[in-house]
Amino acid sequence: MNKFFKSILALGITSALGLQTVNAATYQVIDKGAVSVLKYTYSQQENNNGEAAISGTNIYNFPVQFQYLDTKDFDNIVALAERSHEGVFELNNIENEVELRAGNPTANDLSWVISYLRSRNTLTQYQKIGDVYAMTNFNGDTELLNIFDKKFADTDSYTRSTQEYINGITNEGWVYGNASAPYLPYAYTVTNNSGDDVVGDVIYNWRRDFVSRGFFSPDRGATVIEIIPPSEIDLPEEQRFGGISAILDISDSHYAVGYGSTSIDQNAINFIFDTSGETDDDKKDNGCEKQGYLDNNNITFEDCVQATVNNSYNTEAIKWTIDEKGTVTSETLGHLVTPHVDDEREFINYAQAINNSGVAVGYAHGWVDENVTEPKVSESRNLYAVVYKDGTVMDFTDDHSEYFNSRAYDINDNGVAVGHVTTFVNGNQRTKFYYVDTNAETMKMIFPGDFFLGSSSTARAINESGKIVGEGEVETHNDSTGSPRRTHGFIYDITSETFTDLNDFLTCDSAYTIIEVRDINDINEISATALVKVARRDSKGELVLDAKGEQIFEDVLRAVTLQPTDGEIEDCSEVEEKVERQGAGLGLTSLFLLMFAGLRRRFN
Repeated sequence: MNKFFKSILALGITSALGLQTVNAATYQVIDKGAVSVLKYTYSQQENNNGEAAISGTNIYNFPVQFQYLDTKDFDNIVALAERSHEGVFELNNIENEVELRAGNPTANDLSWVISYLRSRNTLTQYQKIGDVYAMTNFNGDTELLNIFDKKFADTDSYTRSTQEYINGITNEGWVYGNASAPYLPYAYTVTNNSGDDVVGDVIYNWRRDFVSRGFFSPDRGATVIEIIPPSEIDLPEEQRFGGISAILDISDSHYAVGYGSTSIDQNAINFIFDTSGETDDDKKDNGCEKQGYLDNNNITFEDCVQATVNNSYNTEAIKWTIDEKGTVTSETLGHLVTPHVDDEREFINYAQAINNSGVAVGYAHGWVDENVTEPKVSESRNLYAVVYKDGTVMDFTDDHSEYFNSRAYDINDNGVAVGHVTTFVNGNQRTKFYYVDTNAETMKMIFPGDFFLGSSSTARAINESGKIVGEGEVETHNDSTGSPRRTHGFIYDITSETFTDLNDFLTCDSAYTIIEVRDINDINEISATALVKVARRDSKGELVLDAKGEQIFEDVLRAVTLQPTDGEIEDCSEVEEKVERQGAGLGLTSLFLLMFAGLRRRFN
């Protein structure tokens, strides 16, 4: 499988309002996402002991390194604000250009600097913004967990250039996931006039050691153990550029699953090493070993390699076994189909979850015609949910002509797996959640009813008592990229065959609307993300007031835990729906777009 999927989740961490609880009818909301340094938080998983893995984004006071910006950069920032401020909610034109150029911007002007850096994210010569943060909640306190980030030289400030995905937590308190290395600046002396750079100028290129590396910590983050991908062991030394790996799930029996790079796309290898018989100073040919190419772009061989391999790794679904001494052994889980010998396409296989018996689920490329035994060179294919069991890869998606692009996200110790399929409903593509018994001789997907026929839904997790959680659409308008339907979290009980909007379990006056669910543990505590209105803060984390000096409020995403209570479901028929009550606050559509952009490393 090639070209690691970038599903850079973008829900996040929020302002410091303290730990709050709201008594619910049958569930109470425990707010675990109030963190002073981040705006948005979202839940990943809570174990049976109340310990949680949480993710976040939108850090306050991002540490811009102004010394690496030149006069032209500041000119561009001023011009960006001038032409864009009227169309950007919450931001004004540059407030103090002198202080901005001195590296001491107002919160408003800092926002424009960050926007400018984001717009140059693909350029080597600019500071990088990672903006995906891992957190844990042990003993009731939510704290940032640093995985691989480093501090800038001679400062106490982390680069905040890493993307650190915490994908879950075991009942022993092991946390796991995948994270990138930090980008650090490296001096480069210009040897060839190029653009605004002239010979002799010293510029700085930003470089990192690897794209993504799986990790786990058996001691609450005190020790972080890296998962070295096969490509960094098996490939020739000159082709070891960091590789990629990720742990997406760990069982209590210490089986782990995820993916790792096994090789690099041959076209990338050719670009890095192949000089095509030309001389090193040939400026007409491109490649990392072409000095002319490097000089024209003001980069080093290492910079060139970084840009080339970022999306060029071939990856495989991998199962790791961790013994009592912490020794890790691995095995690749294999593909669903064997392509024609001349088929040069990349075939994907992912493992998303694993149970205590070592049975894993995920998805992989398979043939649209499930009866094909001798595939053509370009045989029609799609992605299908699979189970990895006893050394085999098995597809359990029903009729491929009706269901396609399916996923399996979780499996319990009884062998029941959950996920979603894609199908057409009234002429529109929708996802529908399912569950399936992988122990059955003939595996059959079961599709319970969800919010309504045309609602897209997905199941994220299942516990040992057969309770399934996920989210689905609750609005009925014709959705589009710019106008997604809002979602609510749900719970489905296999035993009683009941489907319930989780918001129905809260009090009628709850400040929280549950819009997404990630997990449910074995005492029926639910890890969810909620929409809630809080005091607005600027890019420096300071409270924002209106012209009258009164506090302004905004809607944010917040990591919460839903805990069962002994109450009863309240009748909210006389209370307006919470989606409306939460406000026509500006930015709600943006928040839902933020969800779709997704910090969803585990749920590709």
